[in-house]
Amino acid sequence: MTPTRTIEVDLDLVLTDKEPIAQDVVRLTFARPDGTDLPAWQPGAHIDLQLSPELTRQYSLCSDPADRTRWQVAVLRAPDGRGGSAHVHDRLAPGDPIRARGPRNHFALQPSPRYLFLAGGIGITPLLPMLTEAERQGAEWELVYGGRSLASMAFHTELRATYGERVRLVPQDEHGLPDLDALLGSPRPDTLVYCCGPEGLLRAVEEGCAAWPADALHTERFAPRGGQLAGEGEEFEVALARTGRTVTVPPGTSVLDAVEQAGVPVLSSCRAGTCGTCETAVLDGIVDHRDSLLTPTEQAAHDTMLICVSRAACPRLVLDL
Repeated sequence: MTPTRTIEVDLDLVLTDKEPIAQDVVRLTFARPDGTDLPAWQPGAHIDLQLSPELTRQYSLCSDPADRTRWQVAVLRAPDGRGGSAHVHDRLAPGDPIRARGPRNHFALQPSPRYLFLAGGIGITPLLPMLTEAERQGAEWELVYGGRSLASMAFHTELRATYGERVRLVPQDEHGLPDLDALLGSPRPDTLVYCCGPEGLLRAVEEGCAAWPADALHTERFAPRGGQLAGEGEEFEVALARTGRTVTVPPGTSVLDAVEQAGVPVLSSCRAGTCGTCETAVLDGIVDHRDSLLTPTEQAAHDTMLICVSRAACPRLVLDL
């Protein structure tokens, strides 16, 4: 399967089911109120949920892409979070209406004869549909799934029941951390690595894959890389090709904020360089990439940028806005 770009839409949905599936994890099921099909999506996609007028959060779709009647996400209660997971756990109830935007996919499953999937905690969610697709492709694959304890690891029972020994569960309280040296120490031919989880796991996997072929590793982050947003940067100009306007971006102000202050509306969500909503084509100039989403190859092309965090590495950028 060659991933194709999906068209983002704004949807009015209803929460049809909410069920606990692990310690501090609930699975939410959404459908259209009239029961019509939802937009098509591919493994790795996520959606924005507008939990309140001031609260929008991104969640990976973890249901079956072939089932167009519903979307499902799983949400971990984060005690030190910014309020989204608490709202989901404490306030959302079946029957509630909710506004959604998407689907959006910067973590698409690329065709390969072999896959190594690495999950940490709630990072299992975007990988679930990938396993289904890898099976459909007839590819070889294995999943190594770590968590604090078995009770905290969502979907572990059905994963083992469905896929058997190809799923390796590594609860930390029983087995410690996954042995990444053994998994990644020698690059595997014709193998793609997909990893999602906490920052410590992602950084360790990135280090472990340093000797692997370029773009063998695919990651998704729920929060920016440590230090990725540091530094205010220099003042620069942004030329908006569609409007013919030029906007000055001072130190400490994002391109997104500067463009919005100039009266040009741009879709955005996380404002942290992780979701991709504000991705904008770069027509000319060099980008100081500060996002946690684009691959090194995508960043090196300097033909797109996440304007909520990235800046210019030159005096002037020309954007498709």
